[in-house]
Amino acid sequence: MERRTFVKLLSTTPLAPALAAGVEAADIPRYRTVTSYAPAAVPGMPGPYPGTVISVKSARCLSPDGLKIHGEVVREMMERGMRTLTGETRTLDAWRQFFRSDDIVGIKVNAGGRPWVVSTPEIVVECVRNLMAVGIRPNQIYIFERFEDQMDDINYAQYLPAGVNIFSAERANQRYSNANYDPNVYVEADFFGEDDTRSNIISLISRKLTKIINIPNMKDHGATGVTGCLKNIAYGGFSNVARTHYRGTSHTLSFVGTLAAVEPIRSRTVLQIMDGLRGVWHAGPFAATLKYVFFPRTIMFGTDPVAIDRLLIDIIEEERKRQGAISIWDRNEKTLDFNNGKRRDEDPNVNIIIREPGHVDFAARLGLGVSDISKIKLQEIEI
Repeated sequence: MERRTFVKLLSTTPLAPALAAGVEAADIPRYRTVTSYAPAAVPGMPGPYPGTVISVKSARCLSPDGLKIHGEVVREMMERGMRTLTGETRTLDAWRQFFRSDDIVGIKVNAGGRPWVVSTPEIVVECVRNLMAVGIRPNQIYIFERFEDQMDDINYAQYLPAGVNIFSAERANQRYSNANYDPNVYVEADFFGEDDTRSNIISLISRKLTKIINIPNMKDHGATGVTGCLKNIAYGGFSNVARTHYRGTSHTLSFVGTLAAVEPIRSRTVLQIMDGLRGVWHAGPFAATLKYVFFPRTIMFGTDPVAIDRLLIDIIEEERKRQGAISIWDRNEKTLDFNNGKRRDEDPNVNIIIREPGHVDFAARLGLGVSDISKIKLQEIEI
């Protein structure tokens, strides 16, 4: 990856995208992005397949009650999805479109919805197996997430070949003085007068990885409306991000896309694999119980995080409608309750924050992908 000798400073708010999205400029915080990394000739987001989403569904991937995952069916879904996305007839050739034997690859998992809605070990294993088939050694592969306690609960290492690295940036949202964040790559913004106004990129991303596979889940989120590809790589790749939403107000509309657009995370995130075997339709991003878990039995493939997340909005919205819950677009302040999320967790018609699902469209206007549903090319496969 080419590295500039001077620091790149983007010291103003992205006003043009904001205004084009119908957002008042005064509502967008002033961002200062600092990075020395230049974009790739073809950045990983939106990548070589902008606006294209392959959705593979199988009733056989889970047991009838949804609690057991059938690994052999997941492998079949993964192979079919990758071949269809790339147009290759051989699965290995599909993976070779994105990866070389000298790549150092990070697999960004989502562990927050443990135990029920996380990046499924069976999907992670398939990624590792195919990376190794390309010629990438186990010690060149990193399974990573921000929080060590979440990763410990899942214990990915038990499913993986010896030598694959497991990396966490911090312990239970208690960082900020350690060396796992890069002091030279960050976005600065003052949202609510907080003391620490910087969000720094994970140093593994900026200093070591050459490619990233992003494996989010199909999840509702109390601040963003949904949490999919964009939020998994953005809020999962930077420190100090929870400060964006407080007592009913959320700046996630603009901050999610702003983080995802920072180099080198934008150029190195080359493949999006959305794990929709299970999902969360309310009280996300967590899933400590099965109360709000549903079972799409689907995996989505693409290089465009915006297109996948735009489809995710409809999936979550339809499930909420089916369950009789208020829309993720509902902006009625009468739905708000600040009691540590307790009422929200008990009642799907209660919010803790005015949600901002418009973050997907905002990210599109930053050039990260296609959000216009009429321009998204969805190919659905059932096996």
